[in-house]
Amino acid sequence: MGLMDIVGGLLGRKAPKSGNALLDSLMPMLLKGGAIGGLGGLLGKFTGAGLGNKANSWVGTGANEPLDPDEVEQALGADQVDRIARDAGVSRDEAKSGLAGMIPGLVDKMSPGGNLPTGNIAKSLKGFDLGSILGK
Repeated sequence: MGLMDIVGGLLGRKAPKSGNALLDSLMPMLLKGGAIGGLGGLLGKFTGAGLGNKANSWVGTGANEPLDPDEVEQALGADQVDRIARDAGVSRDEAKSGLAGMIPGLVDKMSPGGNLPTGNIAKSLKGFDLGSILGK
């Protein structure tokens, strides 16, 4: 059972199969002590890559600026993208495209009212519509 199956169980639904593998690969990296270092670490990577305005739009209460697949690699780095792709069992391009489609919505949903979550991310996901960030 993957992390998103557990999260889906908390929410009373399963994540669509197509996005499940990418979320399974990304979420452990977002947890405290993970490779990305939490939601703040993820935002820091995008800010450090010159994409701070986009990242701020995802946290803010306005419209989310879209993310280009190459910007995912720019922010996370080739090694992280390769790791996510390998863990998810998808190509590098599929990983970049999938992450580009889900990161803005993921950050938006995890920062209601413009506030970053504190504590347990799983608790922050209660009531979370996985389909909305997976484009389903």
